[in-house]
Amino acid sequence: MAYKTLFSVLTDPDLVEPVLEKGIALANACDAHLDVLCLGVDRTQTGYYYAGANAMVLQETITRAHEEAKEVEDKVKERLTKSGIRWNTEMGVAQLADIGRHVAAHARFSDMAVLPQPYGENRGAELEPIVEAAMFDGKVPAMVLPVDGGNVDDPKRIIIAWNESNEAMAAVRAALPILENAESVRVVVIDPPTHGPNRSDPGGLLSQFLARHGVRTEIDVLSKTLPRISDVILRHATDTGADMVVMGAYGHSRFREAIMGGATRDMLEKAQLPVFMAH
Repeated sequence: MAYKTLFSVLTDPDLVEPVLEKGIALANACDAHLDVLCLGVDRTQTGYYYAGANAMVLQETITRAHEEAKEVEDKVKERLTKSGIRWNTEMGVAQLADIGRHVAAHARFSDMAVLPQPYGENRGAELEPIVEAAMFDGKVPAMVLPVDGGNVDDPKRIIIAWNESNEAMAAVRAALPILENAESVRVVVIDPPTHGPNRSDPGGLLSQFLARHGVRTEIDVLSKTLPRISDVILRHATDTGADMVVMGAYGHSRFREAIMGGATRDMLEKAQLPVFMAH
């Protein structure tokens, strides 16, 4: 499978250039089309307006969100016009509580979402549900981009965070076009189980699967020497000079349709390299 339709969501004018720089590079590498949804976000909670608020207050918030969306779209069009790739933009306004529905409706018709890191300084509250919606509801893998750096169009050294889960396997399958072009793929297993069918050869079946796709792998079995698994993975990524991490995205909540689990959130908070995720 090749990535022929890339999809991104932008809500902040300051993120247009760094996200599109990577998106354009990836589109060029894949000979892909890039669709960009430019959203203005109404961050108010309509159920909590003060007593006496009228339609003018509601209209003001919508107008402000529309102006923000127009500012984002203008910057996106200016950048993409110079890019030489095939592209399309769409502008819209969404309430924060309903943003996932809009994102998922567009994401499901793409091969991969290219999105900014949702956590960090000056990052809007809407970025987390955007990443969630693309993966959990839109059912597409997401390339989550760090604030600075990272090679997305031709990563040579890739780490797979492997724990035998369905989510990790989904991420590997979705990342095959990238893995097949890598020079080095390391399957990282942290504290493998001491019982079970794969206890004597952790990561062995995955390596066999990848070898049949022409992907040469090495297996690194590590101990959980740091408080969080994400810390161990990211330290190993630094030690091995990795360009990208491939991992499953985990969602678990009885109170929301989709919420990123602890390991997923930890990784996205701290990663200084692109993280390819799927659910």
